[in-house]
Amino acid sequence: MTLSAAKASLPLTDGITVTGALAPRFEEILTPEALAFLAGLQRKFNATRTALLARRVERQTHFDKGELPDFLPATANIRAGDWTIADLPADLLDRRVEITGPVDRKMIINALNSGAKVFMADFEDASAPTWANMIEGQLNLKDRWAGAIDFTDATTGKAYRLGPKPAVLIIRPRGWHLPEAHVLVDGTEMSGSLFDFGLYVFHNAKAALAQGSGPYFYLPKTESHLEARLWNEVFTFAEQELGLAHGTIKATVLIETLPAVFEMDEILFELKDHMAGLNMGRWDYIFSFIKRLGKNERFLTPDRGRMVMSEAFLKAYCLLLVETCHRRNAFAMGGMAAQIPVKGDAEANAAAFAKVKADKEREAGLGCDGTWVAHPDLVPVALEVFDRLMPKANQRDAVRPACNVTRDDLLEMHQGARTEAGLRENIRVGVQYIEAWLRGRGAVPLYNLMEDAATAEISRAQVWQWIHLAAKLEDGRTVTSDLFGALMTDEMAKLRGVLGAATYDAGRFPEAIKLFSDMSLADSFEEFLTLPAYRLIA
Repeated sequence: MTLSAAKASLPLTDGITVTGALAPRFEEILTPEALAFLAGLQRKFNATRTALLARRVERQTHFDKGELPDFLPATANIRAGDWTIADLPADLLDRRVEITGPVDRKMIINALNSGAKVFMADFEDASAPTWANMIEGQLNLKDRWAGAIDFTDATTGKAYRLGPKPAVLIIRPRGWHLPEAHVLVDGTEMSGSLFDFGLYVFHNAKAALAQGSGPYFYLPKTESHLEARLWNEVFTFAEQELGLAHGTIKATVLIETLPAVFEMDEILFELKDHMAGLNMGRWDYIFSFIKRLGKNERFLTPDRGRMVMSEAFLKAYCLLLVETCHRRNAFAMGGMAAQIPVKGDAEANAAAFAKVKADKEREAGLGCDGTWVAHPDLVPVALEVFDRLMPKANQRDAVRPACNVTRDDLLEMHQGARTEAGLRENIRVGVQYIEAWLRGRGAVPLYNLMEDAATAEISRAQVWQWIHLAAKLEDGRTVTSDLFGALMTDEMAKLRGVLGAATYDAGRFPEAIKLFSDMSLADSFEEFLTLPAYRLIA
């Protein structure tokens, strides 16, 4: 192993180059044994990973020519088969409310103590993947299982300690597309997915099992059952290498891409020995819908605020996910409530909480076994709903009429206007999120919502689509690059006034504006904004 950009030294591990700077305690994570384990994962699985990413690009060429996604004829036998996933451990049988958030120390403690059944510690959309964030997050999670997660805020002096009944811990690694640029294996950048997964399972699997839990994961951005098959092979390899029983690792897959919704049975089947359930990744799903079908005028989207979960393709997606999961004895998890408390405005706060309650009642009524919230204050709201409407630990055995969702249902467009206000919101929110991300913050409170990378992705995807298809606003104007540029200039001037010149000028707004503009105006659609953005922080 070679080491640049770090004064401290790590023991040598053949073929591995660590370019990330070493901070205090980083060597506890980057041990020779852990690095060797990472190298084994990378060497065995990275070629398949890159081939599957190339398959996404090739598949997109067909969508761009007008082909529509559909259920796969070649796997009809799997969809028709009578099979279920393996049994689940006891601490994953009641997941009625899950809280999500980044992997910083205070957040982890507060989330584990929030009263939620599960905390998803997120190395992906809610964390900006700076080297420090990724390694400090691994240290924090290692400390959780070591009983050493206590934290005292240096500014306020407030002490944070783990309570007696912490939430079950599930980890979300980065998606298959993201690299870890600070670690090279045989000269190639490490997969961010394998890096995050590998370090966590290596350091914590046995400690979690010893305390009555286990190594549990959320898998993001999956596009096909072949990508799920790769995860299953990774899990089996890790279990063999670490001396864990087959099936010890459990995963919940986020169905947050359009192609994946047509392969849910197949995804469950590929991971059936390691499967826990599927989740409705609603915001990324909208982004994926635009990304995959955005060049087709039939799928021109209205204001994103009009695309609600109770209508059109989003409703069909939810119904099919619940039915598919329960047929296979898997969990069907609802989507995120991104609202956060509105301080200083009791009326607005009550309205926000009422929206959360209504959304969770809709999910429980559909048959979801649990749901997500972004803020501890929303845990009691969601708990009340699921305690009332789901008295048992879950709804997997509930008998419901067949939903009979078809491909056309899954492609039914939402109706509504396209407005200047919607365009401005995309610009305003997208740029502010990217700017915060570039400063190392992945979970960003904006306009009384806790936003993550999915928000910026929807924002720039919709702007790109409206410009590319010359969409008409409700006032008759066409969305053009010139209109976009004028609104960008106006929105950023207003934002500078709100934030104050000193704060605005001290930020990374020029980079954020350029990135958002370049991606919105590009001839071709970039798969993920986090890929070019990562090069600005790596």
